[in-house]
Amino acid sequence: MLSYHLQSALSDLRDLIKITESDLEDIKVARNNPQFDRLKLKEEKLKSFESKKAMIDHEISALMTAKPDTELPQLLSEEQHDYLDQLKVELSNLRDVNKRYAKLVLAVSNLYNTFLERLVPTEMQGYNKVASKNPSILEVRV
Repeated sequence: MLSYHLQSALSDLRDLIKITESDLEDIKVARNNPQFDRLKLKEEKLKSFESKKAMIDHEISALMTAKPDTELPQLLSEEQHDYLDQLKVELSNLRDVNKRYAKLVLAVSNLYNTFLERLVPTEMQGYNKVASKNPSILEVRV
């Protein structure tokens, strides 16, 4: 059962990586709608992975409880060790892809905020930014 949960978790991680890589490609060419459309799928895959991770933890805990005098490496098969190693690699890959995506999201966010700031001037009132009290937001010059 542990091997099955490990394989399933690996599959979910690989799917999350593919989805995030698609998001990376779409944000580079300003295709927002496909990213928003994949958001629900991404959340489902993440919940699925978390669920499978909990099952893996439970299975390992059950193995350790059944044989308390045996070290964990001896309780797991070679195949299970391989799956755990692959899981570690894929988690690292997901972290790297998410880092790249976060950098692009931050850059795009800053760009839009700068445009908005130039279109709608704001001023600080305490810690809050509010629209300028100027009666005309946009000034038209002839």
